[in-house]
Amino acid sequence: MYWTEFLTIAIAHLFAVASPGPDFAVVTRQCVTGGTKAGLWTSFGVGTGILLHVAYCILGVALILSQSPALFNTMKYLASAYILYLGVQSIRRSMRVVGQASAAAIEVNVQPGKAFVLGFLTNGLNPKATLFFLALFTVVISSSTPIAIQMMYGIYLAIATFAWFAMLSKIFGRQSVRDWLLSAGVWFERAMGFILILLALQITVNT
Repeated sequence: MYWTEFLTIAIAHLFAVASPGPDFAVVTRQCVTGGTKAGLWTSFGVGTGILLHVAYCILGVALILSQSPALFNTMKYLASAYILYLGVQSIRRSMRVVGQASAAAIEVNVQPGKAFVLGFLTNGLNPKATLFFLALFTVVISSSTPIAIQMMYGIYLAIATFAWFAMLSKIFGRQSVRDWLLSAGVWFERAMGFILILLALQITVNT
């Protein structure tokens, strides 16, 4: 019984995590501008954010959010504002860059704590993630499934999420790939900024 439930969850999560969204945009920008280490710490934050969603679903908070439009909208606007802030900051930083730069030239001193918090907040505040986990824990996962099994599902989802973004960090963090993406100079930074802004608007309008 639980294996069927687990496989359904794993497949649904695979499609969800592979879909471009705020997590993808933030991790990509982090590992391109800060290297693989920055991407990995951000990915770790994103994966840990999954545990937050799992925790409140098990505790029943997700059901409260779904039944309270005002509370859910508050969370949605907070998430949108945060992602919008990241996008604007990215564009502002691009304005201070003169000319083109190689990956080696823009390498920054990665602060693991900040990278982790960035990933955690990006995932933890994402209302689309809230809806996804609400669907999993109310439709896919049976109410009779033991809490211990549900917690194991959550740990798997967190590890799988980290593994996916860690793989992307390894790819986009390679110096040859970073140099290629940064060959456009400030335009890469601006493009990532505009993508984040569009994602913020999408969350506000469509969620």
